[in-house]
Formats: sequence, C-alpha cells, structure tokens
Amino acid sequence: MSIGLLGQKIGMTSVYDANGRLRPVTVIAAGDNVLVRRITAERDGYSAVQVGFGAQKESRLNNSELGAFKKAGVEPKRFSREFRLGADPPEGEVNLNVTQFQAGDFVDVIGRSKGKGFQGVMKKHNMHGQGAAHGSKTHRRNGAIGNRSTPGRIWKNMGMPGHLGDERVTVQNLQVMQVRESEKIILVSGAVPGSNGSFVVVRPAIKKPAKKS
Repeated sequence: MSIGLLGQKIGMTSVYDANGRLRPVTVIAAGDNVLVRRITAERDGYSAVQVGFGAQKESRLNNSELGAFKKAGVEPKRFSREFRLGADPPEGEVNLNVTQFQAGDFVDVIGRSKGKGFQGVMKKHNMHGQGAAHGSKTHRRNGAIGNRSTPGRIWKNMGMPGHLGDERVTVQNLQVMQVRESEKIILVSGAVPGSNGSFVVVRPAIKKPAKKS
C-alpha cells in the first residue's frame, strides 16, 4: 500500500537518465517517517493515517500534541500530515520508507513557496508595464482598473499589487529519477516549491500524465 512520505528539500543537482540526457532533479530526504495515528471511519468518520517527520523538542509542543506522540509511543515530530485512504489502515507495520517509490514513478510534491513580500503587478502578474518615454511618469503601474458608472466597481480577481509567495503549492506529475535507500533520499525531476530545508509532502500522482502518441 503506497501512502506517501514527508520529507525535507535538500537542494537541486542533475543526473543522467536512461537515454543519456542530463536531467535537473531535486533531492528530497525522506527518512525517519513514523506512523503517529491510525484514523478509522468507524471512530473518526474517515480513513487515514497520520505520519510524522523530523525531530522536535518537547518544550515546543502543547499538551495535546505531546499527548498524541506519547500515545503512539514515538518521539515528538516537527512536521506531521494526514494521508487519506480508501479503506481503514491495516493493523501492523506500515511501509513508511523511500522503497515505496521506484524510479519511473510519478509523484505530486506539496510544499510552501518562497515568500517574496509585497510586490507590484509586473512581478506578481507578469504585466508589461507602461511606456518608458514621452513624458510618462508611471512605468511599472497597472494603469486603469475599472470604468466610470458602468460597472462602477472593480472586477473581482483584478490583478493588483500585493503579497507574493508563501502559499501552499502542489507540483504534479514529477518523475522519480532515483531512489537511494541507503541514503534515504528521493531524486525527482524538476523543481519543487520552497527553499532548501523546507518540508514537503511526496505522494503518488493523482493525475497520471497522458501518454504521448
């Protein structure tokens, strides 16, 4: 049963694929995943497992969180997430190591994008800006954002300046290039959201990529 793993983004490098092409990959450390809680439909209304990753000091957890880890008989973890299941999780040991993925598998990686603070419309929405000559006093503004009495308001979802980044991002259908069991790392093609050292969720791809004709 393939559930998913929690991991930490280490950085990027490149490896050669089976066809000899150099492929950029992201290195994800996904060792030391532990089962924290089994969630059953009869007791909780849905079926899932809660997985923990990364050591955490007891002083940084509240009593509720600390009690959950003590009940499970595991050390406190810094990062935990639930993985939904179609049926109640089986009793006994659950495979929570990198061997549940193999080279060639497709995965979805969930992380938190880098925060870039308050940004203008050119950086945030890729607008081209305004004229840069002939007496123009505004070069990087968005310009007109509405009309007069009709519609008499600003349309929803209008591109405006604002906060950029620091949000949950899911990158779908990244191919697993290598799985190194001894090092407890997974190499996936392409980039994943977040800075080096940030936590990510690696799960089997929900939407399988279409086959090329």
